[in-house]
Formats: sequence, C-alpha cells, structure tokens
Amino acid sequence: MTTQAPAPGRRRRIARMAVVPLALIALLATAGAVYEGVAARDDVTRYPMPGRMVDVGGHRLHLHCTGTGEPTVVLEAGLGESSAGWATIQERLAGDRRVCGYDRAGYAWSEPGPGPRTAGQAADELHAMLLASGEPGPYVFVAHSYGGHVVRLYADRWPDRTAGMVLIDVSDENATTALTAARVPLTAQFAVQRGAAHLGVIRLFGAVLVPDDAPAPTRQAVPVVYGPGTLATAGAEVGAGVDSAEQVQGGASPGAWGDRPTTVIAAGGQPEAAVEALRRVAEQSSRGCLVVAGTTDHYVHYAEPDLVVSTVRDLGESGC
Repeated sequence: MTTQAPAPGRRRRIARMAVVPLALIALLATAGAVYEGVAARDDVTRYPMPGRMVDVGGHRLHLHCTGTGEPTVVLEAGLGESSAGWATIQERLAGDRRVCGYDRAGYAWSEPGPGPRTAGQAADELHAMLLASGEPGPYVFVAHSYGGHVVRLYADRWPDRTAGMVLIDVSDENATTALTAARVPLTAQFAVQRGAAHLGVIRLFGAVLVPDDAPAPTRQAVPVVYGPGTLATAGAEVGAGVDSAEQVQGGASPGAWGDRPTTVIAAGGQPEAAVEALRRVAEQSSRGCLVVAGTTDHYVHYAEPDLVVSTVRDLGESGC
C-alpha cells in the first residue's frame, strides 16, 4: 500500500491551519506579558515590603526585624523562598527577642546582586547587611535547606558574631554528584517558572501552588515572593550549587564550631544516610544536637512550627 503526499493546495491549507493556534499562542503570550508589566507597576503599593532596605555596597537587601530581646535571631530561607516564609516563626519568637528575616539578593523585595550567586557571596552580603543595619550581634541563625550553606559559611568566617545555629533539614554539602545531576532539570524548572511569571501566569494562578500550611504572607504576596526576580536568582543559585557546596566543604570538620550551640532538625522518614549526613553537621559543634521531626515534610517550619520555636528558645540550654 502506498501513501500519496498531500496535494500542493492541501499542503497550503494545512500550513494555514497550523498558523492559527500558533498565532493564538503568540497573542495570549503577548497579552500575558502586557498584563504582567502593567500589574507589576502597582506591586510597590499592593504588596509593600514589611521591612526596610539596607545598602550592602552596590545593591540593597530587604531586612524585616521585629520584637526586642537578646540574642537577635536571623532567619535564612531555602532555595526559591523568602523572608515571607518565616512569618509564623518570626511572629512567635518576637514575643521575647529580636527576630530578623531578610531576602537574599534578587529574592522578593531585595535588589539583584552580582554573580556568581554562590553561598559564599550570599554570606558576605549577609555580613555586610547586618553590619550596616545596626542590629546587635552576636546572632542565632535559623536556616532552612540551602540557607544552611549560607549560615554555615557565615559561622566559619565570623565565629565571634555567631551565637548559635538551628539548621532545619539543611542541604548536604557532600551530595555534589546528585547536585550535578539535578542542576540541568532544576535550572530548566526555574527558567520555565520565570517565563510563566513574565507572562502573568504566576500572578494569576501561583497561589494554588503554595502549600496550604505556608504562612499567609507567602500566599498573599505571590507575585513578589515568586516573581521573575526570585525565580531567576533561584536558577542562578542552582547553577552555582556545586561551587557553593565545595565552599561549605572547606570548613566542615568535627568540632569546627567549637562549643557554639547548634541544633540540626531533620525531617522524618529520610534514609539513614541522609540522617547521618545531618548528624555530621551537628557534630561540628561540641554542643551539637540532632532532632528528628515527626513530619516528613522538608518544610519542617511549616508543618511543625512549635518544634522550631521551642528549639530556638531552648538552644544551648539542654543536652542532646
């Protein structure tokens, strides 16, 4: 049986039919981009930053501090997240101490910073921000996931300004093989999401993608919290992820943090190898503790805020 090619006239009709959906897609994309551009102009008033901007030399970071008391607690978010994700923890801790959340360069309300966006670069900017802010140290750092890289490098570089750490399901600096394998799909994921943000898709539908147990400010300010800048910066941090891990490896060793109190919280249900990796992080302090949460959620501070709050308040006051 033979198959004849479409006649020239039919080929032209098929081509014209194909143009229709392509033209519709282009029209919708253009409309989405225009909508996003117009809507973004009002974001300053519609989604005002809760804190203030602090100059770190060439760009400014958003810093939001509440409460009074010592020591000052500094909150460091994970990959793709911002200070808004700490709202519940910050509100509860601010009753008896000073608590500061901030956005790394390029995230949420902060201005973009120079590349490459390694954890070491972020640690340097965190140091510059805290110095310029006038917020008193030394600090207790509370970090989640990738934010653990930033805080650990801070502790290595400025030990006298680090009073202690609570590290929540932080990234394993030795998992560079897995990180290398995940780099391309993760970068592509953030690129697609960034494109969706530029076309207004995140603004219109992003709230449905935010976990139900995320703090209200995260859901309410989706166009800023998960805007094009945040997603572009998250992609840049992924691209520099292996370099960041190697920076952390350079200071990692048992007892490296002396007796500074450190509690590492691991999400439950993980393979033993993952738990052991977190245990090794805790062992960098002679007063290090590992706590396994009841939740299997990586976002332990969403699922079990009481655990995180009590861990911060009790830091250094009890043994493992």
